[in-house]
Amino acid sequence: MRYSYKTSGTCSRQIDFDLEGNVVHNVSFQGGCNGNLQAISKVVEGMTVEQIEGYFRGIDCGGRGTSCSDQLARGVRAALEKANAD
Repeated sequence: MRYSYKTSGTCSRQIDFDLEGNVVHNVSFQGGCNGNLQAISKVVEGMTVEQIEGYFRGIDCGGRGTSCSDQLARGVRAALEKANAD
């Protein structure tokens, strides 16, 4: 299923991705540092929510308390929780 996550505290405004079970596919960021975010999207292709959280949760960008990768980890977790609640 396709999900969109509105980011907070980052240059990117939104993260879109597909979630099949707990596996993430087709990640795309709206806004932000295009080259870095394309790389993150390729790296996480086929990873589980737990793997993404393990690598990216808690990464800080410029003292903001979050980053685009941290927001991705939060977004995929929120989507998984929503999917499991439905």
